[in-house]
Amino acid sequence: MFPPEETQELAELRESERFKDECGIVGVHGHSEAANIAYLALYAQQHRGQESAGICTAHGGEQFVHRAMGLVSDIFSEKTIQRLPGRHAVGHVRYSTSGESLLRNAQPFCANTDGGPVALAHNGNLVNAPAVRKELEGRGAIFSTTSDSEVIVHLVARSREASLEERLIDALSRVKGAFSLVMLTHDALIAARDPHGFRPLVLGRLDGAWIAASETCALDLVGATVERHLEPGEVVVIRRGRVRTLRPFLKPQRESFCIFEYIYFARPDSNLQGSNVYAFRKELGRMLAREHPVDADMVIPLLDSGSVAALGYSEQIGIPYETAIIRNHFVGRTFIEPAQSIRDFGVKIKHNPVRGVLEGKRVVLVDDSIVRGTSMLKISNMMRAAGAREVHVRISAPPTIRPCHYGIDMPTRSELIAANRSVDEVCEAIGADSLGYLSLEGLRKLGGTLKHASCDACFSDEYPVPIADSARPPQLSLFRPVDGRVADDEDQ
Repeated sequence: MFPPEETQELAELRESERFKDECGIVGVHGHSEAANIAYLALYAQQHRGQESAGICTAHGGEQFVHRAMGLVSDIFSEKTIQRLPGRHAVGHVRYSTSGESLLRNAQPFCANTDGGPVALAHNGNLVNAPAVRKELEGRGAIFSTTSDSEVIVHLVARSREASLEERLIDALSRVKGAFSLVMLTHDALIAARDPHGFRPLVLGRLDGAWIAASETCALDLVGATVERHLEPGEVVVIRRGRVRTLRPFLKPQRESFCIFEYIYFARPDSNLQGSNVYAFRKELGRMLAREHPVDADMVIPLLDSGSVAALGYSEQIGIPYETAIIRNHFVGRTFIEPAQSIRDFGVKIKHNPVRGVLEGKRVVLVDDSIVRGTSMLKISNMMRAAGAREVHVRISAPPTIRPCHYGIDMPTRSELIAANRSVDEVCEAIGADSLGYLSLEGLRKLGGTLKHASCDACFSDEYPVPIADSARPPQLSLFRPVDGRVADDEDQ
């Protein structure tokens, strides 16, 4: 039974969320320590996925792969890296949604095709993955995972195009939604972004080798120089150290880079398409202070994600910034709860207020978003129990009223606290004395300072890929790239 406002097509789209991943990717071409470089790049991008990781290398026409559940530092050792020979590699860190935390879904996905072996690492969400999958299964395809990335692998294997790069382009022309990916063949590294440019992908150089990664922080760690960010709809083929640029896809009306990458998801020391994440988050806090000032004694960041915005808020409004919540950075993904339940144990084990600072004070809690509201309620109660006299909440983004369908893990609309409540009702639900969100107009004003257009569908309900269209099966006909060899960058 679907909610009254939900159509059959929206229900099919909601089904596609089962396949959604938040991920970080890397590709290395032409380095004597390709596996080690990939490992370090994944380590730098651990924030993009903590459930599984993997690296695949190519050497002598063969693939060597290691995938496992857990953190990068736990999965790879000096011995496992030594078992991944070759000068070319792709890697992946993954955070899955809806309970699909399984080893079989860990990437990169490796396959043997009649064009040779391929390994694929994908970041994003294909909104028509269930429809494509159903169509392929009807033609005899057998799937071993619940990941939308495997859909791309099957499409590559079934394509009739001559080269593997043409097969990948053929495959990507049949899917809709967000993809930034790297694909490894026996002699080439291919990197691609979807025509809307939802997810980031950057190209760098290190000692003559080429590296593609989700974020610039990965290039910083390995000492690589940033060459450029891939453009929306761009496909880069690197073979024998030479770069060839293809622009095979029809250009959409506007670029739609995910604004939530700036607000929360990316590391603050990364640059996204030429704009610094840290500086943008600080400006979010400044704008928030101008829109929602409050008479209080201190500004307190919530978690790591709210720290930079809180600093901007503090500086703009002239109230001291205090780290009055201490985070335990050594808490794993699971822990043993006491036999007798402790109130709000799950929050307390990770965060503890500083009573000596909070006693009798009026505090402003700054965070990037409120999703379900349950954690914010517990933190508000925790602050009052520690002696805070007033608790004011400020959010450096507009209310999250719709789920993201392009690769950020968000609950369904019915689970989003702001989707069906007013600001005053949300304020009451989270136990705050006042609540202020950054306005959509304010966010868009700051977004106008970026070097690209952005997607803010989770705040505005304006989806760049039409929802009704995205749930329909594609026509699996033979595809020829449009203007597929527009430019050669072989002299780069």
